[in-house]
Amino acid sequence: MQSATPGPTSGAESGTSPAPPSSCAAPRLRSRSQRSKPSPTPPPVTLIVPYAPGGTMGALALRQAKPDGYTLSMMPVTVFRQPFIQKTAFDPAHDFTYLSRITGYTFGVVVRADSPWKNWSDFLRDARARPGTVSYGSPGQFSSPHITMIELVTKEKLTVNHVPFKGDADCLNSLMGNHVQLCAAGSSAGTLVDAGKLRWINLWTAQRSPRWPDAPTLRELGYDIVSNSPYGVVGPKGMDPKVVGILQDALRRAAEDPQHLAALKRQDQDLMYLDSAGYTRFAMQQIAQEKALVERLGIKPD
Repeated sequence: MQSATPGPTSGAESGTSPAPPSSCAAPRLRSRSQRSKPSPTPPPVTLIVPYAPGGTMGALALRQAKPDGYTLSMMPVTVFRQPFIQKTAFDPAHDFTYLSRITGYTFGVVVRADSPWKNWSDFLRDARARPGTVSYGSPGQFSSPHITMIELVTKEKLTVNHVPFKGDADCLNSLMGNHVQLCAAGSSAGTLVDAGKLRWINLWTAQRSPRWPDAPTLRELGYDIVSNSPYGVVGPKGMDPKVVGILQDALRRAAEDPQHLAALKRQDQDLMYLDSAGYTRFAMQQIAQEKALVERLGIKPD
């Protein structure tokens, strides 16, 4: 399998890029594809990893690809959200074949270790006292961290400034330089947290992280929010069910491979595997939820 990773920017959602199942699934996908095709030398399977913020590169590529199982893409939930924010050339409810959901991200709010805000309440108190003076960064406009921050800011009726970056790395560098006061970031911030340079003031997981047990979840802070932006692997619409079955099986084995599980653990991510039928149901439900969220928050392009 070839892993196409276009663009110099960071991950579509968080700026982190845990080893996708492509690295583990390569021999399985290739060998199983060879058995299902008469050609002795079939083309390699290409997995598109959309690193640009928004994650739409893979969706656009699949719209042009043949439904033969040789071109696949990672699919972040931002693709489900984009059509309700701006005009897109794809419809996530009809234009793709959902093969397997794999995992999701660990997100949270991080500040410098020397920040006067020791916890989320300190931030809220200061932001209310100084409306319009506090700036936070995110890994991209309308990324899941940005959307979740809009939810939190709206609930708390805060006036703060949002600075979108091209991934976590740029956001965290700006935070370290004190150009923004906090970042809504993914687990790529963990290295700096572990080094004592940054500090989580909340995490958006369902339970506290074993790696950072002192960071409270949003649920503990009174918000009914879990934000982990699950993603998976999809293909073009109209794929042969037999090919779907072969790829689904290979992706499941890859997702459960010890090397992949170890990579997820290093990024503080959980395995969230769903088969094709389950992932399709999840996608349809998530599309409806994203539509309702965008409408409820009144989100429009700047």
